[in-house]
Amino acid sequence: MRIDVVTIFPEYLAPLDLSLIGKARRDGILDLHVHDLRTWTHDRHRTVDDTPLGGGAGMVMKPEPWAEAFAAVLSAGREAQGADAHPLIIFPNPAGAPFAQATAQDWSQREWLVLACGRYEGIDERVYEHLADQGHEVALVSLGDYVLNGGEVAVLAITEAVVRLIPGVVGNAASLVEESHSDGLLEYPLYTRPASWTDPAGTVREAPPILLSGDHGRIAAWRREQSRRRTRERRPDLLPADDEGPAPLG
Repeated sequence: MRIDVVTIFPEYLAPLDLSLIGKARRDGILDLHVHDLRTWTHDRHRTVDDTPLGGGAGMVMKPEPWAEAFAAVLSAGREAQGADAHPLIIFPNPAGAPFAQATAQDWSQREWLVLACGRYEGIDERVYEHLADQGHEVALVSLGDYVLNGGEVAVLAITEAVVRLIPGVVGNAASLVEESHSDGLLEYPLYTRPASWTDPAGTVREAPPILLSGDHGRIAAWRREQSRRRTRERRPDLLPADDEGPAPLG
C-alpha cells in the first residue's frame, strides 16, 4: 500500500516510523510519504491561510497550495503506482462521516490512500469540489464528536487502524479477529499469568476459573457472552434494538 500525507507539520507524523507501522515501512509492506504543504506556497511567509469570507473567527486554509500539492502528489504517486492508479483522498473533518472499524477494513484493501491534514477553521470548500470534479474519490471522516487543533492526530489514528489490518503487518493475524469492533461487539476481558494475583492493596484477585479449564469450546462461549455483556453496559448503541441482553452466567 502507498500512503501520502500532506500537512504543515511533517514532524508531527514522526511516530509513523515507530512500532508496527515503522516495521511495515522497513519491510516494504507500506510505502509512506509525508509532504509539507508549504512546499507549494510562493510568498516569503509561506502562507497557507487567510481570513474567512463573510467574516468570522479564525483562519481558513487557502485553495491554491492545496490544489498544487494534490497535483504534485498525485502525479508522483501515479509514476510509482502506474498511470491507472486511483487514490482515495481522505480529509479528517469533524463534519465528516464516522470513522469505524468497518471503514478501516475497507481502506486496508486499497492500494493508495492520500490523507490531508487540515488546520485552523478548516480547508476552503472549493478544494473538495475541485477534487470531485477531477474524478477523484474523496472521503471526509470524523474520529468522534469533538474538535482537534488539526488533522495530524486523526491521520495517525487512521493510518494505524488501517495499516495494522494489511496482511503481514501484525505478526499473529488471528489476534485481529477477536478485537473490539471486529464483529460489532466490544472485546471480552483479558487475563494473563499469574492466575491468582495479590494487588498492592492486599486484595487477592483471581482470573475466571473457566480460562484454566482447557475446554476451548466453553472458553469461546464465555468470551462471547462477556463481549455481549460489556457491549450492552458500555456501548448499547452497537447492539440491535431487539437484543434482549446476555443470559445470566451460572
